[in-house]
Amino acid sequence: MLTDTRLRHLKPKEKLYKVNDRDGLYVAVTPAGTISFRYNYSINGRQETVTFGRYGVGGITLAEARERLNEAKKMVADGRSPAREKARDKARIKDAETFGAWAEKWLRGYQMAESTRDMRRSVYQREVKSKFAQQKLSEITHEDLRALTDNIVERGAPATAVHAREIVLQVYRWAIERGQKVENPADLVRPASIAKFEPRDRALTAGEIGLMYRYMECVGSTPSIRAAVKLLLLTMVRKSELTNATWDEVNFSEAVWTIPKERMKRRNPHLVFLPRQAMDILIALKTFAGSSDFILPSRYAFRCANE
Repeated sequence: MLTDTRLRHLKPKEKLYKVNDRDGLYVAVTPAGTISFRYNYSINGRQETVTFGRYGVGGITLAEARERLNEAKKMVADGRSPAREKARDKARIKDAETFGAWAEKWLRGYQMAESTRDMRRSVYQREVKSKFAQQKLSEITHEDLRALTDNIVERGAPATAVHAREIVLQVYRWAIERGQKVENPADLVRPASIAKFEPRDRALTAGEIGLMYRYMECVGSTPSIRAAVKLLLLTMVRKSELTNATWDEVNFSEAVWTIPKERMKRRNPHLVFLPRQAMDILIALKTFAGSSDFILPSRYAFRCANE
């Protein structure tokens, strides 16, 4: 049986050798002098070995190794492999300690329309990534998320704030469903507590356009119509070019709206470079449009507002 005194006096040899303790526990001593606690067992007709840890400074004690041996034996009795459980635990820690790593997996793997994926990636990169990407999932609190959404609302973009919260909610759900043992901070930040989906004033300084832009908040109309008029003022496109527009024309990542040449009646497509105000309005319109392919659908999702 091993003792601390005996462990301290074990010397390396030319080849790895073993020294038994009790109940199947033993240490392996490498030619480099590393001493590690191990246990061999049989499960489902397989011979496996689990390493509990190294002995010495920064490692585990003999008493801790014996405790881990008892835990491993209980696992084997329950039909579980200690070595595989250890590998899974390591994978969970390594796999995605950071929010950014999980966000990228969610953006790639979650099933959604490509236009929605593009819009959400744009919101993530513009609003969320710089704040949360390098933090561990366990480090982000609902207070952190609340501060983020409040800042976006104060900028005049409530729809963007709600989408930022939705991204955090979905990323955590994705991670939790895949074994991460964390709380979802978005559960304590409800959408209704952030803001309404109604676009707000985006004050500009350019004369009559700015005046008209501000006046739109006083017009008794639906939020989607007010947002559409603001978008016309910001982009200076024709009404028909907007009312016939579809979401696949908008590249949220590049902040560019490409109007096909067929609708422009020109040789080449028309590129509309979108300012941040227009991006926020488009995000709000995406919310209003639901599953429709059109930026401004009629009461029937499969028709544009012109029809």
